[in-house]
Amino acid sequence: MTLRALLFDVDGTLADTERDGHRVAFNRAFAEAGLDWHWGEALYGKLLKVSGGKERLRHYIKKWKPRMDRDIEPDELIVELHQAKTRHYLELMSGGLIPLRPGVERLLAEAREEGVRLAIATTTAPKNVTALLSATLGEHSVGWFDVIAAGDCVPRKKPAPDIYIRALDQLGLGATECLALEDSDNGLESSLAAGLKTLVTVNGYTARQDFTGAALVLSQLGEPGAGFEVLAGDAGSATYVDLAFLRTLFARR
Repeated sequence: MTLRALLFDVDGTLADTERDGHRVAFNRAFAEAGLDWHWGEALYGKLLKVSGGKERLRHYIKKWKPRMDRDIEPDELIVELHQAKTRHYLELMSGGLIPLRPGVERLLAEAREEGVRLAIATTTAPKNVTALLSATLGEHSVGWFDVIAAGDCVPRKKPAPDIYIRALDQLGLGATECLALEDSDNGLESSLAAGLKTLVTVNGYTARQDFTGAALVLSQLGEPGAGFEVLAGDAGSATYVDLAFLRTLFARR
């Protein structure tokens, strides 16, 4: 079977956006709303077990029961906070402070040059995807992706397979023709449930998670002269991920 498309998660996979992007934006939204909530790095790591910003807020309110000095229904507050958080996140992205992870830009360029299609499958909002791509690769880069499946376009967030199934449907391809790139256990569970072979590159929040079922688990995609560390699986003699390596990985039984 020929590798015809790469499906990328966004947060933590394309860039380390969680700690210094989404978390900071949430805290700014809380302060703006007059709430004394604060998501430190350790707490945010726990909250990342829940996919989706609005879902994360709802989980926080239910489990930690923070004080709310405002006369507003929780569902209404969640929508308001998430809208503010997205605005603050877009402002952070426009500053160009969060780069792509090593190897991402090079791999995207190789795929385009060799006719391998690109898609995104993420629980983050479409505006966040566009902001990241525009800030790191230029506004034209949004057009590199045949499909951007993002946010609330499906009823269930990861670890449900819905977002990957939607991306595959829009690509018009089967799971056996594509490879997914993820960074978290929730993302891996989602991609595997959609039938996709999956490469995982971990980050600080996900390094200790269970990635059973992944084709390979790496520290990063790497670059020539600054390679990856293999955390699980067999990378052979490769030291960084390029398209030729992904084709070899894809062809394995």
